[in-house]
Amino acid sequence: MSELTLREATIDDALAITAVLIAAFEEYRGRLDPPSGAHRESVEKVREKMWSARVVVAQAGDQVVGCVFYELSSQHIYLSRLAVLPRHRRRGIGRALVEYVEGRALALNAPRVRLGVRVALAQNRAYYERMGYCFVQAGAHEGYAEPTYVILEKMLPERVSG
Repeated sequence: MSELTLREATIDDALAITAVLIAAFEEYRGRLDPPSGAHRESVEKVREKMWSARVVVAQAGDQVVGCVFYELSSQHIYLSRLAVLPRHRRRGIGRALVEYVEGRALALNAPRVRLGVRVALAQNRAYYERMGYCFVQAGAHEGYAEPTYVILEKMLPERVSG
């Protein structure tokens, strides 16, 4: 694999980001109820989302192979849509993207990072828990009585001012 570069995305990356999201979430088609919104992504929707959220892309050579969205709130950074192309998985790209967002959280004085994981995707929850994320609460999508997702959170170390 070419050397990996992480960088903040620009609006010009929307097409590549959309392609990564669609390819990465394809394995969940038919496995999630309600279905993932990633299956309905479009370049226009990604561009629109980029007005409220930042996106980090992982690039191998000149190809975008992964991405993650993050948004700053008053209490935390919310991480969403972590996606790595299937043929580039198990190489630390997802972890590198998450760690990038955690670094941004520290730089922005956000004390924690939160994310949502579907209940049906126990392996994804375990992935985040191995990185130090802990259960905060369960929630249900509109129209569902039982939980369909959980919120996980990681408290970040306090910054030491020099």
